[in-house]
Amino acid sequence: MHASDLEIDLLRAFIAVAETGSFTAAAEVIARSQSAVSQKIIRLEEVLGFRVFERTSRALTLTSDGERLLAGARRMMVHFDTFMRDIKAPATVTLLRLGISENLVPTQLPKLLSRFTQLYPDIQLELTTGLSDDLLTDYEAGLLDVVISKRKFSSGTTRGRVIWREPLVWIAAKDYQIESSKPVRLVMMRPPCAYRAIMIEALATVGREWASACLASNLMGVQAAVAGGLGITALGTSFLQEGMRILEPSQKLPTLPSTEVAVIGDDVRTQHLVQPLVSLLTEGLMSGGRLT
Repeated sequence: MHASDLEIDLLRAFIAVAETGSFTAAAEVIARSQSAVSQKIIRLEEVLGFRVFERTSRALTLTSDGERLLAGARRMMVHFDTFMRDIKAPATVTLLRLGISENLVPTQLPKLLSRFTQLYPDIQLELTTGLSDDLLTDYEAGLLDVVISKRKFSSGTTRGRVIWREPLVWIAAKDYQIESSKPVRLVMMRPPCAYRAIMIEALATVGREWASACLASNLMGVQAAVAGGLGITALGTSFLQEGMRILEPSQKLPTLPSTEVAVIGDDVRTQHLVQPLVSLLTEGLMSGGRLT
């Protein structure tokens, strides 16, 4: 079989495994047996002539070729799904009510909206930004069609489809010094806030005392307070700004978990609009914020 004979269902299986992190979960996504998914990945690797996953007894990770394939496969599936939708019937949805976590707003949202508008100039976008918990509440109430949110990474079953993971780091102003004999001064948002809970929980695991240095109402306030030297905070590496530095984990500070970006609300009625959003957002995250 030649690479030109690559079948769409092989790419669908590959994307499902890459996004869920396991053959079992991927089987549920594409409604196939686990063995069938495994066979599709083997067949895909045979067609392409390279491995797409590194497999161990504990983990399943993408190879460098697999990461390159994932970006291209997602773009291809967007075009293929658009083609099939146009062949079967024109889209009837003209309004997409999107909720997006404000953690993603400064780095990804402007370029994401620009690209989406180019793809769908006739679609009206009703945008809501805010805390993930608030967005999910609105989604449950039927006020939003889809939510793209950040949350703490969990190895258990969670809602939605994970499209990105990023490690959390301790961030401070470049000249900020932590005094080990004093409580850690934290800059954080008011509850409910996932990052606030993560910081407090992490410090508790090492028995480190903390004090609130600044309470901000949004992410920009947190970044401004940290850059101003009021204290430290926990954010993804993509939120590092000029005048800030990453603090290395040590006896002074505990290691932090990762966060993940998840999509909740892949409804059949709006899927043809959600998938391009997901593809564009993932492309931007993988390239460090450059949506091209």
